[in-house]
Amino acid sequence: MSTETFLEIVKYTLPAFIVFLTVYFSIRPIVKNSEQIRKTEIILGNQKIITPIKLQAYERLILLLERLSPDSLIMRISKPEMNCKQVHTALLAAIRSEFEHNLTQQVYISAKAWGIIKGSKENLIKLINKTSEKIDADKPGILLSKEIIDQFMTINKHPTQIAIDYLKEEIQAFI
Repeated sequence: MSTETFLEIVKYTLPAFIVFLTVYFSIRPIVKNSEQIRKTEIILGNQKIITPIKLQAYERLILLLERLSPDSLIMRISKPEMNCKQVHTALLAAIRSEFEHNLTQQVYISAKAWGIIKGSKENLIKLINKTSEKIDADKPGILLSKEIIDQFMTINKHPTQIAIDYLKEEIQAFI
């Protein structure tokens, strides 16, 4: 290949290469910006779907904790004809049932919040078990109910209220 031919090739390819680089570096930021806008739109779209679901999960868990509060639980479960053993068994069954019914809500909250809810449930079960040990199983169930509520009232910060307060804080940080 002669020098003339080489210069002829360079004369045509160099300007084409310069035009290519100019177009590439001009369009590249536009394409990246467009990609970023699409990603943002997808994230916002997902948040519009997920946010109401997360808020419903927090609502359901707060309702769970309210329903697990001893005064609420005893009012729903205890019957005048029940003895202490029956009340004790019914309370524990109700707690487990309520909790199992809301297990899937843990997907929408933090691991710490779920741990606090589980701890609240476990503390409540301990309170009920401990209190039931003090009273004869054949005595009227109203005695156990009264004693559980009395024990619960002596606690400064109720486990269920601690969990509710934490969930409320987490919701505020989320919103």
